[in-house]
Amino acid sequence: MKFLKEQKILLVRFSSLGDVLLTTPLIRSLKKLNNNFEIDFIIKEQFKDVVSNNPYIRKVFAIKNFNELKRIKNKLIENKYDIVINLQNNFRSRKFVKGISPKIFGYKKENINKFLLVNFKINRLQNIIPTPVRYANSIPGFRLDNEGLELFIPENIKPTITEKPDTIGFCPGSVHKTKMWPEEYFIKLGNMFSEKGYRIILFGGKSDRQICSRISGKIFSAIDASNDNKLFETSVNMKLCKTVICNDSGLMHTAVANKVPVVALFGSTVKEFGFAPYKSKSLVIENSLLRCRPCTHIGLNECPKKHFDCMKTLTPEFVFNKTLNFLKTI
Repeated sequence: MKFLKEQKILLVRFSSLGDVLLTTPLIRSLKKLNNNFEIDFIIKEQFKDVVSNNPYIRKVFAIKNFNELKRIKNKLIENKYDIVINLQNNFRSRKFVKGISPKIFGYKKENINKFLLVNFKINRLQNIIPTPVRYANSIPGFRLDNEGLELFIPENIKPTITEKPDTIGFCPGSVHKTKMWPEEYFIKLGNMFSEKGYRIILFGGKSDRQICSRISGKIFSAIDASNDNKLFETSVNMKLCKTVICNDSGLMHTAVANKVPVVALFGSTVKEFGFAPYKSKSLVIENSLLRCRPCTHIGLNECPKKHFDCMKTLTPEFVFNKTLNFLKTI
């Protein structure tokens, strides 16, 4: 694609935490291509902190709900964007971006191939393409730089926890149950690390407060750092950790964006979907021998087979030894 010397670009990605973090390589790479690009971003209010402090973005349009789209669309039309890049690319977003710009590019989600892999185990995604690269591929001829995710934190945000060597973070939550390593496994793993002299910090958002409280209360000297979706506070505390052990979740990508090594536990989902840790020091632990994986490309409320072996076979002892070996490489 031929880019003009000066160009106004609107990026559309309403949600959610991880998906928006995965747009940051595209934002940075566009600005590197031409510093005169004026890049705006439209997002749901609850996720705006992901991009609100990004120096490559001119303006963030945050909506509280989708009822505001009609009102804000008129304003966006007045801005006369040269390009709209639709990184949400569902029915609502396609309808929304129509008419905002003469050039509209959309992110290809590979829905058919995901359907074939989930339902028939026909894997046409063996050549794993990370989601940031798929975002970039929505623009013909465009390529990303070789750097990872980014999250820009205001300078006035300071850790609420004292720094201590040999600190490990746990992120036990997820929107979907089949992406969550068992609670009792986190407890056992935490106590195994505590016996080795490690300190455990629990991270999570508003929906994770209860599980973080339960787990931290059963691990010796663990700290519950979950909060009401204070992304910047979570980020600065994460930076205290040697590694973060997490599910396939938004907080996994948060750790990656903060340049913290991650150990990611994948259950019902697989790396082929493109959401593994991107360009980071990371270790993905999964049971690749199960024929029922993946059972979903997003996540489910319960295991369709009722055994939940994708997570239960990843025992605390196995994860403990894998993590210790991973720590030696950092």
